[in-house]
Amino acid sequence: MKTETILHFNKAIASQKPNNIHQKRACPFCETEGLSEILDSRDSIILVKNKYPVLQDAFQTVLIETDECESELSEYPLEHLYKLIRFGTEKWMEMEQDSRFQSVLFFKNHGPLSGGSVRHPHMQIVGLNNTDYRDNLKEDYFIGNEIHSSNGVQLNLSTKPMIGFTEFNIILTNLNDIEQASKYIQNVLHYVLNYFNGRGCSSYNLFFYHWLGKIFIKIVPRYATTPLYVGYGLRQVFSNPQDLIEDIHKNISF
Repeated sequence: MKTETILHFNKAIASQKPNNIHQKRACPFCETEGLSEILDSRDSIILVKNKYPVLQDAFQTVLIETDECESELSEYPLEHLYKLIRFGTEKWMEMEQDSRFQSVLFFKNHGPLSGGSVRHPHMQIVGLNNTDYRDNLKEDYFIGNEIHSSNGVQLNLSTKPMIGFTEFNIILTNLNDIEQASKYIQNVLHYVLNYFNGRGCSSYNLFFYHWLGKIFIKIVPRYATTPLYVGYGLRQVFSNPQDLIEDIHKNISF
């Protein structure tokens, strides 16, 4: 029987974290000469040790995506997009090979409802010493109505999402296809930020999973979590998913 997965969060450290999403404060990632413990870099992309490691029994890093503070992943030129996603996946996979970690998280928060605290575009790669996130996964979470597929990569709309309503999945079996996956990420994020629900959504999460010999990527537009899920664990999906898929094709060129 699997034990319950609970991560311990250090409130004292969290209270020291800078926040320039909800508060107007200087950006900690813009002054690169002030960054400490740089682990690796590729042009303007920098991997640093997280200065505020709020999770116990974990090694937390921050992947600074660009030196342009007001930019966003959906706006990057393809050359930079490919370089970022390839660099990020390489560092994620390298940490997975480290025997200290049972599993490694790779994710991005964007916007006021995403759980993020710094506006400057960044991702996080977190090695968990005693927890395997894959214990909480089900294949159902990544099954969905196909939106598009190309070069061995599928983009779909979840029919059995992890939390509910709208979750986009990207599935690939070969890292050689990461550029196609990167295009899908950018396509979906552009749609979410500009067209979702007719007016766009200000926040999203982007998650990467290495599981069952595949790479799964999940994009979740973020709103206040439905109380039916918070209180009862009940997931919901829209009754007309084809309308959403048609709207995506209307607004996005694949």
